[in-house]
Amino acid sequence: MKRLPDLKTKRIAIKLRPSAEKQVKKGHPWVFSDSLVKGDIDGNAGDVAVIFDSKSNKFLACGLYDPYSPIRIKILQHHVAKEINYDWFYDRIKTARNLRLKHFDKETTSLRLVFGENDGLPGLIVDQYENVLVVKLYSLIWAPYLDFVLQCLIELSDCRSIVLRLGRNTVKGYRSLGLHDGQVIHGNLNNEDVLFKEHGLTFQANVIDGHKTGFFLDHRHNRKRVGDLAKNKRVLDVFCYAGGFSVHAMNGGAREVASIDVSEQALELAKRNMTLNGLGDNGKHKTIVGDAFRELDKLISNKRKYDLVVIDPPSFAKSQKEIRKALFQYERLAKMGEQLTAPNGVLVLASCSSRISAHDFYEVNMQVISASGRFVQLIDQTQHDVDHPIGFEEGAYLKCGYYQFFD
Repeated sequence: MKRLPDLKTKRIAIKLRPSAEKQVKKGHPWVFSDSLVKGDIDGNAGDVAVIFDSKSNKFLACGLYDPYSPIRIKILQHHVAKEINYDWFYDRIKTARNLRLKHFDKETTSLRLVFGENDGLPGLIVDQYENVLVVKLYSLIWAPYLDFVLQCLIELSDCRSIVLRLGRNTVKGYRSLGLHDGQVIHGNLNNEDVLFKEHGLTFQANVIDGHKTGFFLDHRHNRKRVGDLAKNKRVLDVFCYAGGFSVHAMNGGAREVASIDVSEQALELAKRNMTLNGLGDNGKHKTIVGDAFRELDKLISNKRKYDLVVIDPPSFAKSQKEIRKALFQYERLAKMGEQLTAPNGVLVLASCSSRISAHDFYEVNMQVISASGRFVQLIDQTQHDVDHPIGFEEGAYLKCGYYQFFD
């Protein structure tokens, strides 16, 4: 394993404003900068912030201090004081792993092993593809503890290699420590395109420079559901990336599949995933490279109709100020999706914007679709797959609605 920097940390005593203290008592994992009682706090990334009850002065929680984020403290431990050491990390990662083991078998050899705050490890993601682990860090707080994390992962799994991926806001900070995005920090990686199984189908994830950790594992159940619905259907997969929905649809017996993405590289990956499953040479798969909104407008102008339409865009709301614009974008997609859905067809609309509530997302969709005058029912609402457990309200970012038309 790569030699990692030895960074010293210290403890910081913290007291919170009443409203924030109330949230922490309920188990919330975030403390924002404006929630701290004012004082001279000289903290570095990864220092242990110990929060005391303002009235009793007893231990309330502890977390890692992040001077570079509005979320100033990421909580690790509530109510019961524990030393944040190797044993603590081992127990926390082992608990997360044990929750997922039953979902990892010969038919599905990829899973999310650690899901950040939802597993009590805020800002830390670990995805497994066969025997390759990808560790993604969204905060510099993990620098002093990365050795602990890696040692635990090596001991608890049969991984051949571990790849480090970095959130865009952390790249510079980790680079100063001799670490970079896409770095193999344990073992050897013969091929950056790692093959894995999902419900018996084969996909590849580029773990070095692919989106996120190389693939989007949270939609696994929804991809299988689309495959189950696709028999003899004309299917449109919008924002397809690696073609996950497209491959499942084709495997499910779709009459034809059209995949749209702005990235030509993504569409090449979708084609390769089709080929990996023996589905690429039947002439039924069409790829369309271009901006999704413009391409959908073209299809509508050409009066194209599909029996099953899947629209799974990237996050439209990276910050609070983008919420209104994001809802407008979802409104546009719902309207175009309805126009492209054939009589008695199914429209699948998804959102991965954590700042958009499920209530607002489904309400916007139904308002737009109902305005068409067609009789439609929301037949299902889904979230993340089982390896993405939800531990707090903001952790439930994925929303997916299935709209059945009756006409």
